[in-house]
Amino acid sequence: MRLPAMGIALFVVAAVGAACGGSGGDDLSPGGSGAANGSGGDDGGFGSVGSGSGPTSGSGQNPSGVGSTGAGDACATHRASAELQPVYLAVAFDVSGSMGANDRPSHSKELKWDPVVAATKQFFADPASAGLTASLTFFPGAERRRMCSARTYSAPDVDMTPLPSDAFAEAIDDVTPGPNDDWRTGTPTAFVVEGTMSFVQQQRRENPGKYALVLVTDGYPQLCEGSDSIEAVVEHVEEGRQDNIPTYVIGVANPPDDNPGNVDNLAEIAAAGGTGEAFIIETGNPDATATSFRAAIDQIRGAAVSCTIAIPPAPEGRTFDKQRVRVTYASGQGEPRALAYDQECASGDAWRYDNPANPTQIELCEGACNAVQSDPEAALGVDFTCEDVIEIPL
Repeated sequence: MRLPAMGIALFVVAAVGAACGGSGGDDLSPGGSGAANGSGGDDGGFGSVGSGSGPTSGSGQNPSGVGSTGAGDACATHRASAELQPVYLAVAFDVSGSMGANDRPSHSKELKWDPVVAATKQFFADPASAGLTASLTFFPGAERRRMCSARTYSAPDVDMTPLPSDAFAEAIDDVTPGPNDDWRTGTPTAFVVEGTMSFVQQQRRENPGKYALVLVTDGYPQLCEGSDSIEAVVEHVEEGRQDNIPTYVIGVANPPDDNPGNVDNLAEIAAAGGTGEAFIIETGNPDATATSFRAAIDQIRGAAVSCTIAIPPAPEGRTFDKQRVRVTYASGQGEPRALAYDQECASGDAWRYDNPANPTQIELCEGACNAVQSDPEAALGVDFTCEDVIEIPL
């Protein structure tokens, strides 16, 4: 199954039954023991145990319950589906004159604005972005008197929209000045970040998921007095990181030999945002600039893939046993292999529960997460087995 940027559809194989015989929950094939029952997805994908099953017990909605995964004299394999946590990207895009006003060589529209915009439009319209949801905020604001206010950026120019979508290209075309029009001036980065973070927090309350800020800019904060400084930007992105909202930074460098160093400060912002180094896009060759920008977007798209899986509810009348779970990973048509369970994630190629005492989610550790994020054909599986296969620490 292909990974469409946002997340992976998971095949969840549930082996239910008080006693296990034969292959039981270890059978990953579609024709496993559950196939004979004719059970399917009509009741959430778990189906019902076939004739001859004994009485059932448990509510089936207790993800931390320990005990039988079902009732009856033999395991019956059932299949459900689940998805990784949805991903939302809030993109803040610099449309100031330094990006393409042509009033000086470092503001070349041909070398900066045109290739960056082309690559940005491609990302929003790319079928490979399916599964992601994104918003787009332009800065500085259209009204100079409101440019230096976080409230100006608390509502995006393009609201959260599932990708791919043509709405973003249309908005970019609308904001691009004509040949004789004035470009917007100023880089109110701190206010942009503050306003966009408030928008993201509101959105997350309404639509839970994994959120991230993507900041695209070509320079230092300027033309706003007081709190528009690198220190203020760093403070805002650190607060976002602490609230599980990372910030990715794409810096558009000036053309060579003309006012270099315009993006040197962006590394500090990316580090504070919890995403390592900023992506610095060199200009001077439009084709190379577009290629580099697309590569940066692709890396962000992959890194944004959630590595958290909500544990599906047990079928009605059965309870979930947290020690009878196996997580598998496969690439393309390859054979699935089991990932180790490691609640401390000391082994990166492993998984753990969000809360071992009362688990509601499966979290991939760093190595497994990186593999999933970089593999466009990744497929994960969750087996609910008949016997204990992991031991949960107290």
